[in-house]
Amino acid sequence: MERCSSRRAPEEERRVRANNRDYNERFQYASNCIKTSKYNIITFLPVNLFEQFQEVANTYFLFLLILQLIPQISSLSWFTTIVPLVLVLTITAVKDATDDYFRHKSDNQVNNRQSQLLVGGVLRQEPWMNVRVGDIIKLENNQFVAADLLLLCSSEPHGLCYIETAELDGETNMKVRQAIPVTSELGDTSKLAQFDGEVICEPPNNKLDKFGGTLHWKDNKYPLSNQNLLLRGCVLRNTECCFGLVLFAGPDTKLMQNSGRTKFKRTSIDRLMNTLVLWIFGFLVCMGVILAIGNAIWEHEVGICFQIYLPWDEGVHSAFFSGFLSFWSYIIILNTVVPISLYVSVEVIRLGHSYFINWDKKMYCAQRRVPAEARTTTLNEELGQVEYIFSDKTGTLTQNIMVFSKCSVNGHSYGDVQDVLGHKLELGEKPQPVDFSFNPLADANFQFWDARLLEAVKVGDCHVHQFFRLLSLCHTVMAEEKSPGELYYKAQSPDEGALVTAARNFGFVFRARTPQTITVQELGTAATYQLLAILDFNNVRKRMSVIVRSPEGRILLYCKGADTILLERLCPANQALTSLTTEHLNEYAGEGLRTLVLAYRELEESYYQEWAQRLLRARATLEAREDRLARLYDEVEQDLMLLGATAIEDKLQQGVPETIAVLTLANIKIWVLTGDKQETAVNIGYSCKMLTEDLAEVFVVAGHTVLEVRQELRKAREKMLEASRSVGNGFSYQEKLSSSSSSSSSSSSSSSKLTSVLEAITGEYALVINGHSLAHALEADMEVEFLETACACRAVICCRVTPLQKAQVVELVKKHKRAVTLAIGDGANDVSMIKTAHIGVGISGQEGIQAVLASDYSFSQFRFLQRLLLVHGRWSYLRMCKFLCYFFYKNFAFTMVHFWFGFFCGFSAQTVYDQYFITLYNIVYTSLPVLAMGIFDQDVPEQRSMEYPKLYEPGQLNLLFNKREFFICIAQGIYTSVLMFFIPYGVFADATRDDGAQLADYQSFAVTVATSLVIVVSVQIGLDTGFWTAINHFFIWGSLAAYFAILFAMHSDGLFQLFPNQFRFVGSAQSTLAQPTVWLTIALTAVVCIVPVVAFRFLKLDLKPQLSDTVRYTQLVRKKQKAQHRCMRRGGRGGSRRSGYAFSHQEGFGELIMSGKNMRLSSLALASFTTRPGTAWIETLRKKKGSSEGSPSGAVADRALKL
Repeated sequence: MERCSSRRAPEEERRVRANNRDYNERFQYASNCIKTSKYNIITFLPVNLFEQFQEVANTYFLFLLILQLIPQISSLSWFTTIVPLVLVLTITAVKDATDDYFRHKSDNQVNNRQSQLLVGGVLRQEPWMNVRVGDIIKLENNQFVAADLLLLCSSEPHGLCYIETAELDGETNMKVRQAIPVTSELGDTSKLAQFDGEVICEPPNNKLDKFGGTLHWKDNKYPLSNQNLLLRGCVLRNTECCFGLVLFAGPDTKLMQNSGRTKFKRTSIDRLMNTLVLWIFGFLVCMGVILAIGNAIWEHEVGICFQIYLPWDEGVHSAFFSGFLSFWSYIIILNTVVPISLYVSVEVIRLGHSYFINWDKKMYCAQRRVPAEARTTTLNEELGQVEYIFSDKTGTLTQNIMVFSKCSVNGHSYGDVQDVLGHKLELGEKPQPVDFSFNPLADANFQFWDARLLEAVKVGDCHVHQFFRLLSLCHTVMAEEKSPGELYYKAQSPDEGALVTAARNFGFVFRARTPQTITVQELGTAATYQLLAILDFNNVRKRMSVIVRSPEGRILLYCKGADTILLERLCPANQALTSLTTEHLNEYAGEGLRTLVLAYRELEESYYQEWAQRLLRARATLEAREDRLARLYDEVEQDLMLLGATAIEDKLQQGVPETIAVLTLANIKIWVLTGDKQETAVNIGYSCKMLTEDLAEVFVVAGHTVLEVRQELRKAREKMLEASRSVGNGFSYQEKLSSSSSSSSSSSSSSSKLTSVLEAITGEYALVINGHSLAHALEADMEVEFLETACACRAVICCRVTPLQKAQVVELVKKHKRAVTLAIGDGANDVSMIKTAHIGVGISGQEGIQAVLASDYSFSQFRFLQRLLLVHGRWSYLRMCKFLCYFFYKNFAFTMVHFWFGFFCGFSAQTVYDQYFITLYNIVYTSLPVLAMGIFDQDVPEQRSMEYPKLYEPGQLNLLFNKREFFICIAQGIYTSVLMFFIPYGVFADATRDDGAQLADYQSFAVTVATSLVIVVSVQIGLDTGFWTAINHFFIWGSLAAYFAILFAMHSDGLFQLFPNQFRFVGSAQSTLAQPTVWLTIALTAVVCIVPVVAFRFLKLDLKPQLSDTVRYTQLVRKKQKAQHRCMRRGGRGGSRRSGYAFSHQEGFGELIMSGKNMRLSSLALASFTTRPGTAWIETLRKKKGSSEGSPSGAVADRALKL
């Protein structure tokens, strides 16, 4: 079998000749075999090991293993390093092998799918991997397309076929493709076998919606476009069969070209951890140098006197060389300060957190049967540190289910809810929908509330007829009639479906289409329009047009598009109508509706024929085809006559306002980046509570030039600074200014967090900026001004932005702010933004799954973002921080004992513990408890995480694990190691056994220190664990039991009989642990190590409690009060039924709730509550608890905290 892929020179163009393999193979095009796997049986071991040793930690431990094989410097057996190293490499290799096995399985399944290959005029079944460029293959209904094909002919009239592209872009709507007329007649295999046309086209690329090429056949050239192409991954639907010519195969297909690797994202904790490991390695080298110098001095001053019975090793001739060898010996002994199990443990914890997200039933959408999915395992803790959210609007904040709501036709606005007399209904009156019973083809689910529009249709208003005629013709919708009169529309976008359905209900029913015709039933009369051209929509044009020939022979261009584009293309005679329509557009946009402008133009026959010839020539060229077509489209879409405008309602998703409000209270800034017009976006902003009436001001930046944009940004900053000159909270403007400048002076690099006087602003502002203004604001000389202004605002809305601008805005914040960004969207236009942000979230909505495929996390509703961040993200960050703090602590406590022992053993690199304990410490004795804490721990329950958004702020400020916390952990570990060594050392100096013999022997000392260490670190993790589960209990106490079981086993007579050279100290552990002095020493060591930690934590809780401590204490008070009330109700009088609950309220809560401001005010109350002097809140709660037995004072305290 040929190789699946091979390296080739980049192509400038592709030449493919049908039915001529010899010609095509000269170009060495890729075969149709795909390979996504990385290894095979032969290459797995060397390649996987090579990849694993790319990790610095693995290479470091391999280096240590090599050192241990040198007898002159190794005081430890080789297995103390090789066992954990092999364990880590094996776990990783098994994971990689499993992943690659499934890739192999998927590759084999795809490569062995069967296709019908035309060979010598006969169809032959061949697996996909045997298909080559230039072959002609036959596809049948419901079959997958094997490669990128040029459609030659089909069983349908006019060479049509229908495909589903769900595997490419997630859209399940059918799309139509058509063979060019010259090949559509090649219906049988004999004609196809003689076909020898040559295609010259663009080289392989990843553009799914674009293709350019030319077919050369019988001395003629025929232009080819994306409409003639069937892409690999599509499925043939509603078409009996078709034939296609293979243009791109295997890795050259557009599907595989879009399967490139996503940029690897690393968390801030990853980056910090790498830095800290380097620091630890530097510390390790320093310890090695100190002990090596000590060894050289000791050997020179003391060791020289004992050469008779303590001679130097062979090859050692000086104290200096002895110190040099000692340096490497201590590097080996002290290497556990950089534990090899750290990285594996981190990955295991992240994997567990990812499964928690996948299994969360509260993030499961039952309506769509879509669960939440963590598509990566490397970013979970960064979900707990997000400061900026960049959100799309349509389909993300809204449902993307479009409803035809209002329209403007010839200056008249329709769509207001009216009664039978034509008056607007008052609030509370029940509206009656328009009766469409006159139309047997009407959609029963469609509702409209203004009967005047239907009356205008019935009386024959020519403008209204032309309006709905445009809607029924200008689209790419496919119609399917499952039974007579039962029409089913398949639209590429919900907007198009809503507009065509509206025209259908008002009597202009789109029935069917062919490549040359569109059939419409106009008020019961069938009319067939000849389709001359489709000028398709794209993000640059922002409009779509069709050119048709009416049954009367008139040539008409119908166009619909964005108002900013179409209003510039109208004939000057439309000025008065344009003014009225613009007023209606502003009114609709103010209500949050999505608007389109409709216009038409009648073309002269001679002009159209000349224009069509130029269009044909432009399509036939390969160079700058898109630009030529764009110029021709632009030319014909001029001097349009305005018909009116449509307004479509896209309702907010469930829970969006509440989610945004809670995330705002968590100090997360939300920026909405949308392609909608300003009025629509602003209205949605108010609907979803991003913009509220209590904002100090909403700044609008709409300048068309660089100067105007700069002036508007500066004016906004001046207003914010001016309003801040009289700030409250006990600070003056100058104080805030000085604190801001001092914080900025502490930043030494350009990548540090951008600080300015604007961060002293206390008012609440919002910024709205248009796409053309944003283009200027993102220029290099103005981007910092824009960012400073935007970051000082609570909410930012960017309107009319392109997909590229979305990514640029995210990149700007990433570049200048040391903050974690999250982008969330649902469409293909959000992919660049999602990939640019630190965390990308895809909404599986109405616009396909391209956003989901590019994302790190996905779910179906925006409201689930609240739970993802405030529960899963916060817990993941908390757990990872506690895991790292404890991990570094226990390893320093373990390793530094060797350092202190070096000063008492002549710096001889003798270890305190036996080599088996050193091997098993990180693998068996302390690995599982810390994993359980890292996976299951909680500080507060999930309900409290949602209720108190301020709990999220420690992650944003990176308070739980930073360089300061790292040094505290290291200091605690060093403190523990000092006590762990010197207390037993001091006791053993004069201690005796029960029989009067000396207790101080090396093995007894090692057992005592090791036992003390295991007990202390086990108690410490018990103190660190905030949420106990059965797994935590089992792992902590099970690890202690495992330690004693292994200890006694290694000192047993049985193992000595089997391995007399390895286990020499028979009964040593049993003898040592039978002495009361030893247990008193262990108890004293544990108490002295643990009591200061417990005392410090109690003092910290009382003097400087964290917000999570406050929440836990408040809930504890509530539980106790509820228990007391239950007891009082049982023992109290039974006669009175009056409740004391009403009298426990403070005045004004009802008004506060009804005002809509209670969420923000409670947040401010919470902030001030937590910044009071340490014990004030505790004393307040205690006083209330003691003074009122009739009302739940815990609830009062909780109201001060709660949203």
